[in-house]
Amino acid sequence: MARFRRKSCLPLVVLVLLVLTVTVVLKALSPDDSPFVSPVGVELLPDRKSHSRVQEENTEKPDRSKMSDSAQSDKLEAALRKFPPPNYYLHAFYYSWYGNPKFDGKYIHWDHPLLLHWDSKVAQGYPQGRHVPPDDIGANFYPSLGAYSSRDPSVIESHMQQLRTAAIGVLAVSWYPPHMHDDNGGPVDDIVPLLLEVAHKYYIKVAFHIEPYKDRDEVNMLTNVKYIIDKYGEHPAFFKYRTNTGKLLPLFYVYDSYLMNTEQWAKLLKHTESNSIRDTRHDAVFIALLVEEKHKRDVLAAGFDGIYTYFATNGFSYGSTQRNWDSLKAFCEDNDLIFIASVGPGYIDTSIRPWNFQNTRNRINGKYYETSLSAALQARPDFISITSFNEWHEGSQIEMAIPKTGHTVYLDYLPNRPAIYLEITRKWAAIFGGERRKWRD
Repeated sequence: MARFRRKSCLPLVVLVLLVLTVTVVLKALSPDDSPFVSPVGVELLPDRKSHSRVQEENTEKPDRSKMSDSAQSDKLEAALRKFPPPNYYLHAFYYSWYGNPKFDGKYIHWDHPLLLHWDSKVAQGYPQGRHVPPDDIGANFYPSLGAYSSRDPSVIESHMQQLRTAAIGVLAVSWYPPHMHDDNGGPVDDIVPLLLEVAHKYYIKVAFHIEPYKDRDEVNMLTNVKYIIDKYGEHPAFFKYRTNTGKLLPLFYVYDSYLMNTEQWAKLLKHTESNSIRDTRHDAVFIALLVEEKHKRDVLAAGFDGIYTYFATNGFSYGSTQRNWDSLKAFCEDNDLIFIASVGPGYIDTSIRPWNFQNTRNRINGKYYETSLSAALQARPDFISITSFNEWHEGSQIEMAIPKTGHTVYLDYLPNRPAIYLEITRKWAAIFGGERRKWRD
């Protein structure tokens, strides 16, 4: 039996040695970083030369790219630490309708026409025509970035830095449906993806300020709200608001909401309507523009979730008159509505409405703005919206402006720095944040 075991073991030892030899050879033939391949799959091994080439490319070019990306990321994070934290209860109305020849083939909006007065006799006493950029633009102030294009990535980058300097957490971008635009501009929806991407880098959120586009009604409003949410709703920079019922919903400002009657809005916004957007995946918070006092009952009948006042001119409308804000806040509290007070640094639109001097509000070196912000805080709003970041035609911008001399005479922020209104905003953003904490307590 013992001899039989030795004889029977000898072939076994030879077999084991053969397997080990094959294993070593295959291991030598296979890529170092790939798992062991069984003899059955030898023909599936990649060509060693091509693998080495791919491995070399993967270890050189992508690594340099990763190092570059990492360095850029570290640089951005270091820059962000210099900014105050964004206040997501502080919004700024933002306009992306500007264009220039480099990015758009022509000037857009900077060449705004001079608008005629509705009374032809009055209109005869004022100049007509349109502005001729870049030295002559449709604004009473001149931007530090010049007659820029809203499509220019460097401009958007600068805007986000300015917004963060001011501690603004949300930009409310003026929006028209795809292929639609205002009377003096071009389509703006295709700029939104870039806005979202750059905003996200700076931890800024983007809300939508839906303009009164042609033939706006409850049917196409539903279509357009669905479009916005389906296309942009999952982006991390898309602004959503947690309601008092715990829902996390998009927030839409609706400019000139009163142009649609309450019955139309109710079909979209009332829970009782069969085609309502409520409690669907496209539900949202809808904020109406309150202009006249009578609009309060219309807002309720229509099913809106809140109101905003928009206009930067104190006294221009019932809603924008600051002494009415306390009663508007009380109205909103009584009816479970959101109240958003809109403040501005001043107002002047005589570059495009030369006859509209009565609505001009002098900035008084920032005092007008601070008075507006103080009045807003006194009313304890749910949000404060700023009119505006860059509505240059109406002189309500807080974007940096510079002195400019030439054929056209421009206003400026002197004797203050170009960033003065960003700095004022930053100060009041901190005050607003502190007051909100007190109100919650």
